[in-house]
Amino acid sequence: MFVATWFLIVIYLAFISLGLPDSLLGAAWPVMRPDLGAPLESAGMLAMIVAAGTIVSSLASGKLIAKLGTGPLTLLSCLMTAAALLGFSFAPSLLWFALLAIPLGLGAGAVDAALNHYVATHYEAHHMSWLHCFWGLGATGGPLLMSYFIKEQDSWRSGYTAVAMIQFSLVIVLLVTLPLWKKIAARREEKPAAEVVVDAAAHDSAAIPVTVTDEQPAKQPLRLPGVKMSLLAFLFYCGVETTVGLWGASFLVGARDVSAVTAAGWISLYYGGITIGRLITGFITLKVGNRALILAGQVISVIGAVLLMLPLPDVVVLVGFVLIGLGFAPVYPGLIHETPARFGRANSAKLIGYQMAIAYTGTTFIPPLFGVLASQAGIGLFPIVTLLLVVFMLLSSEQVNRAIKRTRMTG
Repeated sequence: MFVATWFLIVIYLAFISLGLPDSLLGAAWPVMRPDLGAPLESAGMLAMIVAAGTIVSSLASGKLIAKLGTGPLTLLSCLMTAAALLGFSFAPSLLWFALLAIPLGLGAGAVDAALNHYVATHYEAHHMSWLHCFWGLGATGGPLLMSYFIKEQDSWRSGYTAVAMIQFSLVIVLLVTLPLWKKIAARREEKPAAEVVVDAAAHDSAAIPVTVTDEQPAKQPLRLPGVKMSLLAFLFYCGVETTVGLWGASFLVGARDVSAVTAAGWISLYYGGITIGRLITGFITLKVGNRALILAGQVISVIGAVLLMLPLPDVVVLVGFVLIGLGFAPVYPGLIHETPARFGRANSAKLIGYQMAIAYTGTTFIPPLFGVLASQAGIGLFPIVTLLLVVFMLLSSEQVNRAIKRTRMTG
């Protein structure tokens, strides 16, 4: 029991380290750019290179997991990200940053998909929520570390070095615990791989017992009922999550006349809502199934988006951002954790890789597309676009449930 608990802590630490680099570039760019002599828009180019790497490695993660195993893949991926971050601290020019962004993205995408698949397959829903809560801690801690080194040492390079050292420390921990991955997975197996019976109540399918056979993976998993709509749900979720985070402050300043300092604080509360919401959701999943929580979260985020549209005092807008964050909290981890139950454990590694790739696609392209729209039609469209994306996410997710239910009724 002690070993299993310690190993789960290692997985959580790995997800903190996954979140740490995600927000470093934005925090450091105002002081990095003059040092590198780079144009302002170069940060977007670097972010897109990282995103492209994550998409590629996510798509390949199913085959990589099957060939290497989750433990070795996580170890190699973290080593790649640590080396890339250390390279950032020494990079003399923008070209070097662009080259180092490639292994950073490849490593991040592989470890993200691998850990999500491992937890979805071998742990309960509350662990998935807490896993993504720890990502939020990392994403919050990255800018804090960077701001400390910029303020105290006047060096963004020291900030990257510090995060790289944290990553290398995790690499050592992963190396020491490498034999535990298969051992813990074997202990977590309650049924033979040929047949895994999922508790219907835990997945909100009380009318039909859920039996997933794992003798052979599907030859074309993308053709399984509900898979394509599931991918759309990930696309819209990650697109709207990043859009709100990237453009929310601009909306508050440009359309609501809120000061830039206040706007930044309100957006931090939005991310705080996601992080704290996932911590709370982990406890709620002990009593409530994933699908009910996903639907409830989406409804709450719709209410929050509607509040942004209303001509009410600014405090109501603040409540809207917090509600959107709280509503988002159970959606992403819940959708991932449902993958083995919905589509079979034998298909889950490959499908979670596809889901990660589509998620990163939404993160990469939807926020810039809104930026183009806002530049032409005004930032005041932000609440309308946010509401539409949330509604599309909700409809896609519910279509998955309907497709799965029809298949089980007829099967």
